[in-house]
Amino acid sequence: MENIINKDMTIKEIIDVDMELADIFFAFGMFCIGCEMSNGETLEEACIGHGVDVDEIVKALNLALQEK
Repeated sequence: MENIINKDMTIKEIIDVDMELADIFFAFGMFCIGCEMSNGETLEEACIGHGVDVDEIVKALNLALQEK
């Protein structure tokens, strides 16, 4: 399966793919799901703000989707 999630997507776009991906964000200490910024901020921008490695979370998000 090819990767669906990428660093240029907004958090809202990612959650729209699968709401259960919120658990991955929480595991990385990112509680952005209800934040106003989640509609316009890319995953990469959010990761910079939270000190999270964007490549690691992209990998985790795509792996979670593949395991479904």
